[in-house]
Amino acid sequence: MLFASQLSATEVARLAAPDASARIVLQQVQRTGHTETAADGVIQQRYEFQPAAQPQIVIQPAQGAWNWSGQGELHLRVQDAMAWAVTLDVDIDSGAGKHLHATLGVLPGPAQTLVLPLHAMSSRAFGMQVGPPMPFDDHGRSVLLATTVRGDIDLQAVHAIRLGMPAPKAAQTLLLGNVEVEVGDATSRNAYTGIIDRYGQYTRENWPEKVDSDAALRAAHARERATLKTELAEAKGLDVYGGRMDVPLRKTGWFHTQKQDGRWWLVTPDGHGFFSLGVNAIAASQDPTYVQGREFMFRDLPPDSGAWAAFWGKGDDRRPDAGAGAGIGYDHGRWFDFYQANLYRVDGKDWLAAWRSRTLDRLKAWGFNTIGNWSDPALGQAHRLPYTRSIDIRGDFANVSSGYDYWGRMPDPFDPRFVQAVKVAVAKASADVRNDPWLLGYFADNELAWAGIGPQGRWGLATGTLRGDARSPAKQAFIAVLKKKYGTPQKLAAAWGMTLASWNALEATGFAAPAPNEAHPAITADYEAWLRDYADTYFRTVAAAIHRDDPHHLFLGGRFAVRTPEAVASCAKYCDVVSFNTYTDIPQHGFDAATMHKLDKPVLISEFHFGSNDRGPFGKGVASVWNESERGPAYARFVQAAASDPDIVGTHWFDYTDQPVTGRLLDGENSHIGLVGITDIPFAGFVKAVREVNLHLK
Repeated sequence: MLFASQLSATEVARLAAPDASARIVLQQVQRTGHTETAADGVIQQRYEFQPAAQPQIVIQPAQGAWNWSGQGELHLRVQDAMAWAVTLDVDIDSGAGKHLHATLGVLPGPAQTLVLPLHAMSSRAFGMQVGPPMPFDDHGRSVLLATTVRGDIDLQAVHAIRLGMPAPKAAQTLLLGNVEVEVGDATSRNAYTGIIDRYGQYTRENWPEKVDSDAALRAAHARERATLKTELAEAKGLDVYGGRMDVPLRKTGWFHTQKQDGRWWLVTPDGHGFFSLGVNAIAASQDPTYVQGREFMFRDLPPDSGAWAAFWGKGDDRRPDAGAGAGIGYDHGRWFDFYQANLYRVDGKDWLAAWRSRTLDRLKAWGFNTIGNWSDPALGQAHRLPYTRSIDIRGDFANVSSGYDYWGRMPDPFDPRFVQAVKVAVAKASADVRNDPWLLGYFADNELAWAGIGPQGRWGLATGTLRGDARSPAKQAFIAVLKKKYGTPQKLAAAWGMTLASWNALEATGFAAPAPNEAHPAITADYEAWLRDYADTYFRTVAAAIHRDDPHHLFLGGRFAVRTPEAVASCAKYCDVVSFNTYTDIPQHGFDAATMHKLDKPVLISEFHFGSNDRGPFGKGVASVWNESERGPAYARFVQAAASDPDIVGTHWFDYTDQPVTGRLLDGENSHIGLVGITDIPFAGFVKAVREVNLHLK
């Protein structure tokens, strides 16, 4: 508990009483009233943070700097005196521009101990994207741990601790007490210890669907089976594929698209309008979670022998080229599949067949009519619902960095090895389904990095191409275009406002291409042309392979996340449907609806969701709502807005099952975004709202 090397271990800086070891400076903050004694006997002082840009309390050494060598955590006694949560910024300054910073939400109620690790910290280091909710009970003490800490400090020379609030609109009062430092990271470890029970559920909270025994788990499933029998009989007025009998269109024997009376439709093989209501990732083996190295997080793990051995496995998700896994710890080794283990608890050795039957019943009863991407192929082969296929293009071909690279670098479509990889991928995806009328169509890849990051991100693929290796096929193709247009490097240099002594300089690895600017409009024109050429080459190659191997089925696009206008236009040219993954309140806020209307191609929302953090998993997903009761209305608003748009032909929810509390294998995502939980029990209120919308959608 040292605040300076010359102090004894019992001395601390006190915000509740004068102390010679520290100097306290108030900036737009007032000390109010007398010191108070909390219920546990700790002395505290009220501080009122005034409406200002950054009111703060600055705690400094009485002289010199503190030496915190060997210390691991900063502890601060804090209590919110308001009736609402307040935001507190904690900053530790060691001079020379070095800071540690964390932002925390302090909840009203009893006093807490705020703990800030004295080094950069993130829940990602514990293998999950979002850490456990705070505060938590640490051996009878309410602790508010900063699960995300950014920066770096010199522990031997700490100059100040700053406690601030970001621009409060009215005065906010906190009660503050001791500030001290302690050895080690015990609190961080405790925050994650024992957080998962034998069913994969979060241990520190309760919710209606949570179970505490095998008997309770089986009883919940038995109650649902009785309900499903009634719900399955209610959908009427549909053809065998789920098409609307009141919307007669052209009959071809295959799913296709048709525009009638200004509205785009998907059309069933029997010739009826079809608005695709789908769910992604419907699979029993979707999301195991890594256990190796963090066994302390899990209570009562089943053994890796006997019947339970089937639910253990090994993996390795270390991918330095993909931003999705950056900073994720525990990303390889032994994993456990809680979802499958729970299915086994419910249905015994025949759990997979039982799950498939139950899942198809649920989807039909809930008004869904499409099995979306990354789903169990056996569900589609049952011919109860139309389904989609994913073309996952992999191989030893060149790639290009756009600067985003979240899932990895862009494939280089100019590389002959890419063309061959596309042929292999399409042949594999279509081999057993090309003659199946229940197949809606194919997606190719997912969320490719068509653009970079920031204001100049649109041009990331162009500048990244020129920055690439001299042997890059894409780079050679781009340079060939520039040579044909400009003839000499001097003319290119003049048009782009740069120095270019020779073509060799442009061909060199690491060439720093200029950003577009008003003074040199040729840069923008050339980059736009290249982005279109790049996208045309990609989509043309994939479309040709699909049409060659499977002339019957739709090309549903590339599931855009980041994208450019050029990529979208190319997709519209070569694909039957343009698909967007968009996490917005309504679909029209997630893509350029006016441009798509001009391009005159149907749009499919291939991913969307609304999550909350009150059902176990810590994350709220990409698009969040305040609590579980708001997920249903959010779903209704989104899907109704889609159905009312004449260019949108469907929406696919992501995804069927909640992600593991401790993070999925791929990237540590751990959000409550499912229709069902880790125990395969549906979230009753949400599913009821979803069903109501789906069955009555017009």
